[in-house]
Amino acid sequence: MSHLELQDIQSIIASGCGNLKAAAYVLLHIQDAPLARQWLSNLVDRVQTSQDPPSDLCLNIAFTYEGLTTLGLHQSTLSTFPTEFKEGMTEANRSRILGDHEDSENDPKLWVWGGTNPQQTRVHILLLLYATDDEQLDEFCTTLVDQLPKGGVEFILKLDTLTLKDEAGRFREHFGFQDGISQPIIEGLNRVGSPDNTIKAGEFILGYTNEYNLLTESPRVKPDLDPHNILPSGEFGFHDLGRNGSYLVFRHLSQKVEEFWRFLEEVTQNPDGSSNPEERLKLAAKMVGRWPSGTSLVQSPDRDDPNVIDKNDFAYHHVDAQGFRCPFGAHIRRSNPRDSLDPAPGTERSIAINKTHRLLRRGRTYGEPISPSFDPEAILNNPNPGERGIHFICINANINRQFEFIQHTWVNNPKFNGLYEETDPLVGDRHPGKMGKTDIFTIPGKPIRKRIKNLPQFVVVRGGAYFLLPGIKAIRYLASISE
Repeated sequence: MSHLELQDIQSIIASGCGNLKAAAYVLLHIQDAPLARQWLSNLVDRVQTSQDPPSDLCLNIAFTYEGLTTLGLHQSTLSTFPTEFKEGMTEANRSRILGDHEDSENDPKLWVWGGTNPQQTRVHILLLLYATDDEQLDEFCTTLVDQLPKGGVEFILKLDTLTLKDEAGRFREHFGFQDGISQPIIEGLNRVGSPDNTIKAGEFILGYTNEYNLLTESPRVKPDLDPHNILPSGEFGFHDLGRNGSYLVFRHLSQKVEEFWRFLEEVTQNPDGSSNPEERLKLAAKMVGRWPSGTSLVQSPDRDDPNVIDKNDFAYHHVDAQGFRCPFGAHIRRSNPRDSLDPAPGTERSIAINKTHRLLRRGRTYGEPISPSFDPEAILNNPNPGERGIHFICINANINRQFEFIQHTWVNNPKFNGLYEETDPLVGDRHPGKMGKTDIFTIPGKPIRKRIKNLPQFVVVRGGAYFLLPGIKAIRYLASISE
């Protein structure tokens, strides 16, 4: 196990800044590369590292491929980036596998940022800002934005967030379920836990051994392009631009909260048309794979049990091989199948495969909740048309093998785990493609299964991009580039 160089790793990798209540994401465009490099040189000392947890303010920074190109990174270096990063999230084939189909609600030409509308300003830089409260965050953001014109950088958009908590202090997302439970533990950081959930650092941080006992591909710089030896030495005599960095995936996801609970209300009504709140909640839990408290259906299949201490301490195969507790197609079973993967479900081989497709989630919710109680009855009786959702952010060292694989092979695969005609019931793609309709959700049962049909699209993509999250030395190198 290699010692992690925390002083060179941006803080968002080690921590989601959960102690800092306020957060915002600022999108920028480079107008003048020389001025932007000088601006970056002045900014780099303010970037928070993973060495010490942020106490009041935190700034991290990431770049799109187009941003690195505009900044002046040499073509010989740009060519060493992986294809998915170079092509970006909205390339035609990538859009297809992500479920962002043309003429659908997720069509990138409809996005508010990062999409294919030629009238939109191209995103080059992402600033991730955190503070103890909104007032401090606004002051922090204003200070940084005021410096942009002199730095040759244009402000595009500020994406606000709103931390949601219930009365017990648990983090919630807008559908009403506890959030941020199933996070992998990075080997070598300060947290320890189950070996099944402890992932080698190279799955999230470039320059370290991954779950294949290899180094994940990292962008490289020719030695003569780094005359001051700012970057660490890499393989084959190159300097390593990627070491201590990672790739950041950003998806701006709008949640149709009222539509979600309205649909569940309609399909669970009693024969006389009256409401059945118990069945409504149970179906919601079946679709998510957890109860609102975060307790897994594997741990408590018949009712919500908030008293379960470790809500992440469960596996599927030996307890629920047939999916009678947690359906095969449930959101959490698709996005993290744990020990249920072929070729040997319930074994170390299955867990080992799962470890190569994990994500480190670092996003936050945005928008006012329909009801602060998150009670479905209150949501249904107090409609609020405002927009709300999740700024989904994840960290991974290999976008194709991690984020894109999960999205395409697990979340949006109509034939996941032996199923047919269905995608993830919560966030899945409902656009009919070559496979036909994908708006069904199957609940295994004895003696017969139950199928919920005509699921609408509950989550819509409003923006997104792939970013490089460089190490501190790499940021200094980008600031030092000379034309």
